[in-house]
Amino acid sequence: MANMMKMMKQAADMQKNMQRVQEELKERTVEFSSGGGVVTVVAGGDISVKSVKIDPKVIDPEDAEMLEDLVFAAIDGALTAAQNMVSEEMGKVTAGMNIPGMNL
Repeated sequence: MANMMKMMKQAADMQKNMQRVQEELKERTVEFSSGGGVVTVVAGGDISVKSVKIDPKVIDPEDAEMLEDLVFAAIDGALTAAQNMVSEEMGKVTAGMNIPGMNL
């Protein structure tokens, strides 16, 4: 019975730590650029896009598809980096435990 109580306390502590980390991650950001830095996207630890910056020299009305590709690549890279950051930080809290539903 004492072992069960210890496990419940550990689970409660882990949940508190996870909530704390999630709040901290909301404040953290990652940045990803494409096209040699002409398109830069900042994403947050809440897996949202915070900003997109486009160097005006890459804007060519005759080649919108290239700009679309650069924006897509930068957004995809930033969101992947944000998700990796979250997974890494949550992995520290869960100490590598495989918890169903925690794959971010």
